[in-house]
Amino acid sequence: MRFTRREFIQYGSASGLILSNNHGPLMKALEAASLNPTPSEDWRATTCQGCTTWCSVQVQIQDGRAIKLRGNPHCKGNHGVICPRPHLALQQVYDPDRIKTPMKRTNPKKGRDEDPKFVPISWDEAMGLLADKMMELRKQGETHKFGLFRGRYTYMRDLIYSCLPKVFGSPNGISHSAICAEAEKFGAFFTEGFWGYRDYDLSSTKYFLGWGADPLASNRQVPHAISVWGDLMDRATVSVIDPRLSITAAKADEWLPIIPGEDGALAVAMAHHICVKGLWSREFVGDFNEGINQFIAGKQVPEASFNERHSYGIAKWWNLELKDKTPQWAAERTGIPVEQIIRVAEGFAKAAPHSISWVSPGTAMQVRGGYSAMAAHALNGLVGSVDHRGGTVQSTKIPINATPSYKAYQDEQAKTNSKKKKIDQRGTLEFPALKKGKSGGGVVTNRAADAILAEDPYDMKVVVSYWSNFAFSCSETKRWEDALTKLPFFVHITTHAAEMSHFADLVLPAAHHLFEKLGFIKSKQNLHGYVSLNEPVMESLWDVRMDESEIPWMLAEKLADRGFDNLLRYYKESFPDLESGNEPRNGREFTENALKYYTQPLWDSTHEKYGKYGDTPKGWEEFKTLGVWNTKGYEYGKHIDHFKTETKKFEFYSETLKKSLGKHAKKHSVTIDEVLQATKYQAQGELAFVPHYEEPFRWGDTAHYPFIFFEHRSRLNREGRSANCTWYHAHKDSDPGDENWDDVLKMNGVDAHRLGLKTGDLVSISSPTGKMLANLKIWAGVRPGTVSKCYGQGHWAYGNLAAKDFKNRLPKGGNNNDILPADYDRLSGSTARHGGVTRVNIIKV
Repeated sequence: MRFTRREFIQYGSASGLILSNNHGPLMKALEAASLNPTPSEDWRATTCQGCTTWCSVQVQIQDGRAIKLRGNPHCKGNHGVICPRPHLALQQVYDPDRIKTPMKRTNPKKGRDEDPKFVPISWDEAMGLLADKMMELRKQGETHKFGLFRGRYTYMRDLIYSCLPKVFGSPNGISHSAICAEAEKFGAFFTEGFWGYRDYDLSSTKYFLGWGADPLASNRQVPHAISVWGDLMDRATVSVIDPRLSITAAKADEWLPIIPGEDGALAVAMAHHICVKGLWSREFVGDFNEGINQFIAGKQVPEASFNERHSYGIAKWWNLELKDKTPQWAAERTGIPVEQIIRVAEGFAKAAPHSISWVSPGTAMQVRGGYSAMAAHALNGLVGSVDHRGGTVQSTKIPINATPSYKAYQDEQAKTNSKKKKIDQRGTLEFPALKKGKSGGGVVTNRAADAILAEDPYDMKVVVSYWSNFAFSCSETKRWEDALTKLPFFVHITTHAAEMSHFADLVLPAAHHLFEKLGFIKSKQNLHGYVSLNEPVMESLWDVRMDESEIPWMLAEKLADRGFDNLLRYYKESFPDLESGNEPRNGREFTENALKYYTQPLWDSTHEKYGKYGDTPKGWEEFKTLGVWNTKGYEYGKHIDHFKTETKKFEFYSETLKKSLGKHAKKHSVTIDEVLQATKYQAQGELAFVPHYEEPFRWGDTAHYPFIFFEHRSRLNREGRSANCTWYHAHKDSDPGDENWDDVLKMNGVDAHRLGLKTGDLVSISSPTGKMLANLKIWAGVRPGTVSKCYGQGHWAYGNLAAKDFKNRLPKGGNNNDILPADYDRLSGSTARHGGVTRVNIIKV
């Protein structure tokens, strides 16, 4: 007889062939293993930052080595469980390709084809070289030409990202945030006044509507979603809007394979239908004065005829945008059948207020994505699921001490130069970057490369970057390679020799955040906020340092040796030990002092906020042992009529956006209409202040580039840093449509047949801005006319497994950023990498 492995296990288990209580194990390998002692129960708390969920975890240590991970049972956010990502970190921390000691470039020529000829040096020499370059800037009065670029971070970030450049005299603390999800925050802020990631009451919802959201694999709250999804599917309807059959879509009641970039059309059509059918929330939105529904397709309604309760501008929204946006209109643009649009809209509204419209980067990170994000989030307001049980909520209070002021430590040069324009061109006419409504309040991360190349607003001379790899993770990567080549002195702080490292003058080995670092994060899941500690749970094998605390401390010492002691004095005097009062004497003491200071309200019973918002650990040592602090559960309804908008209500007509755009326009002596034109938006006049449909902006014409390209995320990507792990490649088929040990471009069989292509063909994918190679996979999980590829591979550095030929800088697979154009949702500053921002041509190689 022939059995599959599954059949063999099932048959053996049922018949007792494999293990018998009477006769012991019959498989001798298992018998031998069973004689080994049980591993020690030494579990130590720390934090996984493999995605933006930031889960509290525990690491099992045996004989000084980390061997296993699990969720922290004390964390109320993730139920004490984890997703696959933390397990991959074991291969990262012990990766033989890690940077093990500081390295100095000896080849003065830079470029991708140049060998840096790195040589190992001591930490003392490395920090001395950096301090010398920085002191040259001070002598020349050019401290603003120093920059600190930040990728992922802990909340110890201010020590290096803010305090260091500002005390030294530079405005250039540049974060990675705009390549992450700023447009997603834009949608919630200009409707309900909340700039941040929402929480979602998955445990009580009756309808989940995901806009490109795949919470079983990515986009926050993954462990919580995995834990409750079975119960959710028993209770709720699940609808997923995504051109790809994601993990969540595969388990959904409704899959809406939308044409990429047409999310806004679907959102406003759903809102139109909800209004026409009278399914909006009377309790939250209000009603017509006479109680008779006047929302009739194609007809305006008198604004005075509607009496609003907790919202503002529903009649204006209808008149300006919704009245003509029927499901029939949307079907032509979205590729979704009319009957499905109607069914999903009605199901979502009838389940309300226990409904969730979950907005993700896929909907928002488009060239015109800000309004799509507003439209998708406005559905929550329309059905009254905002700040409601079973709906979307904001966040619970986490009391943390603020970073001490550094103003007294700034000399005149620092005060003057730190107020100069930032290098990423935020706040210019073309890039409003309206974080929390402020012109230039956000960041335009990817634009920094262009600014360095153009020396606009000035030339940069010394840049330090940590936990980042912009030469791989930003669209149009060639711009970053050229910009880094142009920089006179660049320092990269990293765990691995990434693409950015290749252009560095100094490469500094960083402690791994999960195993070797001391810090803390703030996050939320499951209606609880939490603070989780990063803790060094093991001794490092190599000569690494903590990027956000130890390295700036060592730099401060070297600057002090050269006559500029302001930064060292600030660190010493601002962060004495809270219990002894002693100033820190070294980087490790400085790190722990700062951590105790920031988190003091959580563990110090003498603090006025202790116990007010959550857990009450008995002192610092108990807090470290637990590794996590939880808030109390979310209180529903506390924001209603207290939204941080101009009207204090949920705004369908955004007075908040109107004010923000007005200030930006005044700043540049133009009209709001001219601002929208400069930012590639179509809206003019009053339409700019309501959630509305904008035609997707795509690079490439259909004649030369017939396919719409879109990318997705892997459940195994640790922020795109898993490519040098064997487990990543060996289990890649856990992402629907992908293949183990391969990097495939997924195409629908209808298109492949027309082109004469088959699975396994090597194809060239070209866009107006670049090209890459990948193997073709015919897969029914992508809609015809589109092609899709997972982000995360295509490294030519990062290690011998990540690259095809690490020594000769040949990539393995394709980096999506090689074909994605450097474009933006300029209103938020976000990089536009979703929504089919580019068309591509596919040719068999």
